[in-house]
Amino acid sequence: MKIWERQGWHAAALALLLPLMGWLLSVWHGGGQFLGVSTPAWYWWAVATPVAHQVFVWLVWRAQLHYDLPTRWLGVLAFPLYGVIFLLLFAARAVLIIGLAAADQGSLLAPAPLRGGLALLCLLPSLYLGYSVARYFGIRRAMGLDHFDPAYAHKPFVRQGVFRYLNNAMYTVGFLALYLPGLLLDSRLALAAALFNHVYIWVHYYCTEQPDMRHIYGARQQAAAGGR
Repeated sequence: MKIWERQGWHAAALALLLPLMGWLLSVWHGGGQFLGVSTPAWYWWAVATPVAHQVFVWLVWRAQLHYDLPTRWLGVLAFPLYGVIFLLLFAARAVLIIGLAAADQGSLLAPAPLRGGLALLCLLPSLYLGYSVARYFGIRRAMGLDHFDPAYAHKPFVRQGVFRYLNNAMYTVGFLALYLPGLLLDSRLALAAALFNHVYIWVHYYCTEQPDMRHIYGARQQAAAGGR
């Protein structure tokens, strides 16, 4: 079935990444808490949420792209409902990393000037990406409107703003913002969770988005990476 295309690789990646994240927690856990929630709880929620997010996106995208199930069941409400859940899960990624950083604060023991400099290096390209998405790309298209609207198969690719310089800019620099809580609050576990998010979004790209783009855009998909 087309819905399962490359999802064996997705499962294999999780089978490697999740034990690694468990090992990091066992080595680095310092026993802190935030808002009455323990560091391990914050950590595992920060790891589980991107998995839930990307599995949700895979299921909806493939169900719509190959079988039109969301729009057949929900009509014009399909994309708005999907979009609300998408944005809630996307926001939860950042919120949970912030909570984790607060619970694990001070564990990295890195000098403040170094952390501040690295935070600035992460912030500036993230802000430029946010501007480029809002100005040229559109949040609806970024969420996968091309899976719901066949007209996008014939729309020109975005080659303005950050997309002029980087393919897959949303994955390359957009996820740099998730390193900010760990850097600003000096938390190694928050940095580990941010790295998990960053690595795992590339699993989403290779296992879900790239095959879908091939179905939507055909021969144009190679040039469409990150700027579809």
